[in-house]
Amino acid sequence: MNEFENISPTTLADVLGRERVMDVGIRPLWTSMPRIAGPAFTVRCPPGDNLMLHAAIYRAEPGSVIVVQSGDLDYALADGNVCAVAHRRGVAAFVLDGVIRDVAEARELGFPVFARGVIPIPGTKKAALPLNEPITCGGVRVEAGDVVVADEEGIVVVSGNRREQVLRDAQAKQAGEAGQSLDDWEAEHRARVAKALRDNGFTES
Repeated sequence: MNEFENISPTTLADVLGRERVMDVGIRPLWTSMPRIAGPAFTVRCPPGDNLMLHAAIYRAEPGSVIVVQSGDLDYALADGNVCAVAHRRGVAAFVLDGVIRDVAEARELGFPVFARGVIPIPGTKKAALPLNEPITCGGVRVEAGDVVVADEEGIVVVSGNRREQVLRDAQAKQAGEAGQSLDDWEAEHRARVAKALRDNGFTES
């Protein structure tokens, strides 16, 4: 899994396509957040309730990324203590289709949280739902064990059954790009743009 930490979400997105990239509303909640990569531990929370995320921090294996489908943006899924316990237990990050509170505490801990924002009011704890079932987060279907890779460039989900092939393709793409000088890239890019302009009927005025 650590091999994915060396692959940018940008490269993975080029390999996988738009459907495996979460929407732009889910973003890092503090700056200079490191890239994270790990298997998804999936959680579903209905509107106004955060019970199952709070349960998940005691059940997710170290290195897991807890990914949450939330029902609203009006109540916080987690607070500073929840982030602290998750961090202490080895959870790699939260990726939440929802909001949290106490973001300053997560930042001070260095615990990565990707979410839609911050709100100071907490949710309730009444809805007990199954864990590690398929969910939708940021418009992407996520299953337990899928590889989640996230940083300031975005969040990409690699299906578990495609992990090895995607890793090979991404590594090959990354190696090819690393071996190309800017001069070579510019020459290829200029030619590609010129062809696209011609093919689409562009003429210089």
